[in-house]
Amino acid sequence: MQDKICRALLSVSDKTGLEGFARILSQMGVELLSTGGTHRVLAEAGIPVTEVAEYTGFPEMMNGRVKTLHPKVHGGILALRDNAEHVSAMEEHDIKGIDLVVVNLYPFEATVAQEGVSRAEAIEQIDIGGPSMVRSAAKNHAHVGIVTDPADYGRVLDDLQKQNGALSDELRAELAFKAYALTARYDSAISRWLFEQDRASHAGTSAFPSGFSMGGVKALDLRYGENPHQNAAFYTTGATGEPSVAEAEVLGGKALSFNNIVDLDAAFALAKEFEEPFVCVIKHTNPCGAAVHEEIDAALEEAWSGDPISAFGSVLAFTRPLNMASAQFLVDGNRFVEAIIAPSFDEDALELLTRKPKWGKSVRLLACGEYGPSSRNSRDVEVKKVVGGFLLQERDLTAEGQAEFRAVTEVSPSSEQTAALAFANRIAKHVKSNAIVLSGPRTVYGVGAGQMSRVDSVRLAVSKAGDRSAGSVLASDAFFPFPDGVEVALDAGVVAIVEPGGSVRDDQIIAACNAAGVPMVFSDARHFRH
Repeated sequence: MQDKICRALLSVSDKTGLEGFARILSQMGVELLSTGGTHRVLAEAGIPVTEVAEYTGFPEMMNGRVKTLHPKVHGGILALRDNAEHVSAMEEHDIKGIDLVVVNLYPFEATVAQEGVSRAEAIEQIDIGGPSMVRSAAKNHAHVGIVTDPADYGRVLDDLQKQNGALSDELRAELAFKAYALTARYDSAISRWLFEQDRASHAGTSAFPSGFSMGGVKALDLRYGENPHQNAAFYTTGATGEPSVAEAEVLGGKALSFNNIVDLDAAFALAKEFEEPFVCVIKHTNPCGAAVHEEIDAALEEAWSGDPISAFGSVLAFTRPLNMASAQFLVDGNRFVEAIIAPSFDEDALELLTRKPKWGKSVRLLACGEYGPSSRNSRDVEVKKVVGGFLLQERDLTAEGQAEFRAVTEVSPSSEQTAALAFANRIAKHVKSNAIVLSGPRTVYGVGAGQMSRVDSVRLAVSKAGDRSAGSVLASDAFFPFPDGVEVALDAGVVAIVEPGGSVRDDQIIAACNAAGVPMVFSDARHFRH
């Protein structure tokens, strides 16, 4: 049976629930030790508490950098109560056992996510004593409880009452696991930030550190993964300084699924390309419709027209608040979507979407706040897990527009065609390769995605666009390896083409366009997506 908790050390940055928790501990006969701001809060609340400096006989110094790094603190935490040598050392050096450690860490991640934070300010938010105490207590969890999350205060108090003042072995082990997950994530965040700050000065040419780690906090247990037989959960990695699905507010609908989150992230990534009123319709991470318009509800109608059949059960992203006209369009007819992310929802639109049968209890509604291309964090990275390792790469945040296009045919595109090509090129960047997008000046007409040959992607895009293929422009995420894909597009009535160029047969592809009198521009940049 575990010994009772006789002494607790409390030193927290996040003081949520602290006073009530400490008061009950004190009423249960637990002696409280504390530091700095935590001690001040407890003392002002009239809760009996001894300052750590008084206990150790050693004052806090160096602006609080040194306060708990002392043998009387760590000896009291690390000592094995059933080891005679340890007990003898405690008696010889007047070290009292610390049976419960309540610590959360300086808010480093939140600090560096703020705009304009200096290096010195960030460095001061690297906690030293806190992680040391957390690791010490977690290592000795057979004898010491470690509490790092205010959300666990209630569970700890309940367990103490059930165990007559002790903590169960099961809860000690669970809290220790949680504590090490916290310190791992904390150190990962610091390591990544320091590398990013000093990237230019690192030896060699690699844009990535010799070691990379990341940590997360479980936000949701999901019903299942991509398929019902796969278990899954959603973890957040902390503040990135960028609006994201992870930080969006869920306003209504069923619990998010694994596939919802993946599709919402894809929709959000595409929408972040646009400053204008824009809506995209995403199915299985690919846009099947997208449009820009002066009014957001008109953009929605145009986006839906890109592929109304595939749009059923899709995920939508808006760059403007979702208004009543948009909500009315969605609930009319036989339309249905799985989830919507938007900066906000007008009050009447939200009411309609949450009370309409088939919609209210099902469609996930997420509000993310204002965003645009400038809100993206270029320092964030993409990680792809493979068996035995993972791949790391920079995010693809560039999108070549009219200024970067280079005409390679005898005929150059008109200004209207060039603008349409720039629009299509931004969409193609977010389509799984081989990617082909047919569009007008600001509306997607047809998309070919994920085909093993580029000519099949062209055929698919043409079939989706139907009659609108005639007069459309085409964007390809990578070069055409043979003229056949271009020939299919030209036969369908495509009037201008943008692709990166770089094929050994570029001259044949250009010749096909010249023969048809159709302009082609090279973007000189590939946007291939697996």
